[in-house]
Amino acid sequence: MIIDKFKLNGKVALVTGGARGLGRGIAQGLAEAGADIAVASRTVEEGKKAAEEMTALGRKALAVQADVSKLSEVYRLIDEVVNHFGRLDVLVNAAGFNIRKHFLDFTEEDYESLMAVQLRAVFFASQRAAKVMKEQGGGKIINIGSLTCVEFAGPNIALYGTAKSGVLGLTRGMAKDLAPYNINVNAIGPGWFKTKMTEKVFQDEANVQRMLSRLPLGRFGVPEDLAGAAVFLASSASDYITGQIIFVDGGWLIN
Repeated sequence: MIIDKFKLNGKVALVTGGARGLGRGIAQGLAEAGADIAVASRTVEEGKKAAEEMTALGRKALAVQADVSKLSEVYRLIDEVVNHFGRLDVLVNAAGFNIRKHFLDFTEEDYESLMAVQLRAVFFASQRAAKVMKEQGGGKIINIGSLTCVEFAGPNIALYGTAKSGVLGLTRGMAKDLAPYNINVNAIGPGWFKTKMTEKVFQDEANVQRMLSRLPLGRFGVPEDLAGAAVFLASSASDYITGQIIFVDGGWLIN
């Protein structure tokens, strides 16, 4: 039955940034679909709390403290998950943060710190995971993109937009190289969601109303809205899809 293709029972999924915000919503959705979950976060407390929620759903769960801005910790993260579960079927690269500044004000430190998390970590976590998936006979990699992959909707996001555009390019390049190994690589492009990363945007009521007026569905997203797309891309229902980005944006890009 078609519904069975969406089930993730017997699969192991790792979600970086899975202890809060959009990553947590995705991890929750994957667990509800049947996957055992590894949650990576920078703080022990948040990771453990998220893992406990997954365990309450009847899944095996692992919390791993990792700073993905450091390559040594990226590699340790992947290895720890594989050593614990014995396999890795799904990787969701959801860790991220933003630095909002005018283009002329960015520093080299800003560039290095943001790119380390938003692009470099995605590249090398995916590479490490793909080597495991290749030996297993396949897997799924899901990158978190952004509206800025295709549209710069406001000022002060030149650096973030550059990184996310890179993620889209990386998604397509990986999809081509990894297809022979039965590894699908896709991305999800969230629209406007109320998270810690975007809280400053939502402090301006006039700006909030302006954004709402462009949204055909008339509301902002919540983390759970990404869960359906993530489960789909992690499941066998998406086996013939690779190199694509699904925008979960309430219709923002069509308006």
